[in-house]
Formats: sequence, structure tokens, C-alpha cells
Amino acid sequence: MEMHDQIAIGVDVGGSHIVSAAVNLKELRILPGTTFSVKVDNKATKEVVLETWGTAINKTMAHIPDKENVNIGFAIPGPFDYGRGVALYEGENDKYTNMYGVSVPKELTRYLDSENVNFRFLNDATSFGVGVATQGGAKQYPKIIVVTLGTGFGSAFVKDGIPQVNHTEVPKNGCLWDKPFKQGIGDDYFSTRWCIKRYYELSSEKVKGVKEIAQANNDHSQTVFKEFGVNMAEFMIPFLQKFRPELVVLGGNISHASQFFLPSLKSGVLGAGLDIRFEVSLLMEEAAILGSAQLFDAYFWDQVKNDLPNV
Repeated sequence: MEMHDQIAIGVDVGGSHIVSAAVNLKELRILPGTTFSVKVDNKATKEVVLETWGTAINKTMAHIPDKENVNIGFAIPGPFDYGRGVALYEGENDKYTNMYGVSVPKELTRYLDSENVNFRFLNDATSFGVGVATQGGAKQYPKIIVVTLGTGFGSAFVKDGIPQVNHTEVPKNGCLWDKPFKQGIGDDYFSTRWCIKRYYELSSEKVKGVKEIAQANNDHSQTVFKEFGVNMAEFMIPFLQKFRPELVVLGGNISHASQFFLPSLKSGVLGAGLDIRFEVSLLMEEAAILGSAQLFDAYFWDQVKNDLPNV
């Protein structure tokens, strides 16, 4: 097997920018000098969006030895048809609304500097979870749950490096965001908008994001984070009891404020008699890139290809 067979490009599609990098699949590390980030206007026309995505990928492509046969794995948020690579974003998602029904493999190729490109797709939170599981301390744990807390509430249940999607130990689709909680669903409570809304209810102050709440560091902000942790423990306990992970890894923007909510989250989980480690991931986009590039690792692909969610 030649060296270049071991390289895949991983792409992390975010709401405000896209990051692309080449990954050595044998060593599961990002090749130095191949990471490029480009700002995206996700409200733009599909042509502008695809051209912007292409810009980042082409920069990475220029730095890999084999441009004749390029493998690109995407970490991309839902709703998305992951098997076919078709975007299903509609108005209510407030992102990439002009991409509805766009087949990325068919349409993105026009903007790439290579004729022969293979595409594979994985949910962004799943990709992040898979990437986290391959790096650092998480490698020692066979079963981990990775949760991303930000604009939305993402999750991945990972066993021996493979995301569990349709499995008796995990919730439907391996997702937590859409599962019922209190007056709504998980996503209503474990996202930026809940923190902003709750802080406003308590303080009558409008803030833009969680960072401002953390910086305020007053009675109101402490109440918000304490409630966030208490709620999260209550929500997570049934899933933790079923899957029995050794480790829960937190990522996403809200995880930067973890010192404020982790104590109440941990004590709630401990109170339910569960002994689980919690860690905050410092990897961010790198993890999603490492996870999505692995779609071109033959063993990994074999495990996940029939399990790709269509949500």
C-alpha cells in the first residue's frame, strides 16, 4: 500500500466557517500545514456556499501528494441524508437554507481542483465524538459518550472507537437532542438559547451568548449554570444507566464555562450511584476532522456504513 492511500481529507462544516485538513489515517493525526479555515455566509446562495467550501478544500488538496484520487470525509450537521450526501436544511434550522435538496457529491465537484473525488458524510457531533475517542486520555476507555453543547445539543455514543447508532444500549439514532425533557426536548435545555433565556428571566439583561453570562459571574449567572448542570444530570441519568460509559466528554462553546455547571452535573450523576469521569475536550474542530476522515478507514467504514442516520 502506498503512502498516499493512507491520506484522507477531513472537513468540518460549521455555521460560520468551514475547516479542512489532511489526515494520515495510519497514525490518526492531521498533517502539518494542511489545515485551512474559511468564513462562510450560510445564508448565501448554494453556488456561493459551495464555492466557499471548495476554497477551503482546494487549499488542503494543494498540499497532498495524490490529487488524482481524493477522499473527502465531511463532518456536517443534520438534517442531512448521510448515505446519499443530500442536504435537508429548511427554514426552521436557520442555517444553509439555500442548500435544501442539494446533493453535495454531485454539485461540489464543480468547484474542486480534482476530477476524481470520493465523498462520505457523518454527523458533526458523531465525527467529533469519534475524533475525541482516538486522541489523548479517551483512548483508554472502551465506552464513552461525547456531548457537544452550543447552538444545538449534539451527542455521540462511542464503543471501541465506533459510533453506536441503532443499538439497544443507546437512544434512537444515537441522538439525545430530540429526546423529551420537561416541557420540551433536550435541545431546548442544553443549548445557548436556554442559557440566554434563563439569564434574561433572572436578571432582565439581554446577552448575546454564554461567554457573557460566565463573565458576569454574579448570583444570576451562578443560578443559570447550576440549573443547567442539575437539569443535565436529570436528563442524562437514564441514558448513562443504559450505556454505562466510563467517560463523558464535553465539547462545544458552552463547555468553556464547564467550571460553573460541572459541579452540579457531577453531583447529580454521583447521587444516582453512577461512577463516571467527566472531561472537557480541548480539541474542537480537530476532533471532527479526525472523525470524518476516518470514514475512509476500511474497518471503520465497514462498521458505520449501514448505520448512517437519515436525520
